[in-house]
Amino acid sequence: MELNHIEELLKGNPNLPRHIGIIMDGNGRWAKKRRLPRISGHHAGIDSVRRVVNACGELGIQVLTLYTFSHENWKRPRFEVSALMKLLLNTLNKEIEELIEKDVKIKCIGNIERLPEDTRDSLREASQLTENNSGLVLNLALSYGSRQEIADAIKKITYKVRDGLLDPEDINDDVIRDHLQTADLPDPDLVIRTSGEFRISNFLLWQIAYSEIFVTNTLWPDFQKKDLFEAIEDYLKRERRFGMVTEQLPQT
Repeated sequence: MELNHIEELLKGNPNLPRHIGIIMDGNGRWAKKRRLPRISGHHAGIDSVRRVVNACGELGIQVLTLYTFSHENWKRPRFEVSALMKLLLNTLNKEIEELIEKDVKIKCIGNIERLPEDTRDSLREASQLTENNSGLVLNLALSYGSRQEIADAIKKITYKVRDGLLDPEDINDDVIRDHLQTADLPDPDLVIRTSGEFRISNFLLWQIAYSEIFVTNTLWPDFQKKDLFEAIEDYLKRERRFGMVTEQLPQT
């Protein structure tokens, strides 16, 4: 079946995932296979980001969260981290006008204060320039770690208990969710991991409790629109029971 026909079929499906999260993996291996420096893989990965953002916007996906730079990635060699920060800065500056034109809203989660000042400023400006957009929410997980996010949420809740603003007996799933950085977003319905690795890698651990997970051997720089459609088509074939049995699910 032709790609355009698949896209048209997906556009009309009411059961599309509202929120897709992608663990973008394989940039380094892509570069190594071609005997190129690792940063070349990250540069090539930008094209995949562009393809996926455009495709999700065209399909009507509400939220796309990209695991862009993890809390653990700070352990990488300093020159690589520096190059990644410059790449992020240059990409934001280059792509912002097109993102505005396509009604994309930029959001960031993670320890943004740890990023270089010019990168932080560019991210804040991009968020401000797109805050009134009503299309796809492009949520960038930067300097992000889910364990760290959960720990921060617990601290905030603890302070409220200490100050008498919250009764410990009232702490439940909703209270915890409301103190996470994704409080204003639906939980991911589908998580895609590229490069064939079967790990969550500290990505949205609370939020993906009932997400469907799709693993592809494709390295991130090689990830095409057809790969995204394959993951979505696989998602649509799955029965999401959320702990129930088939007979309990709403009949459609």
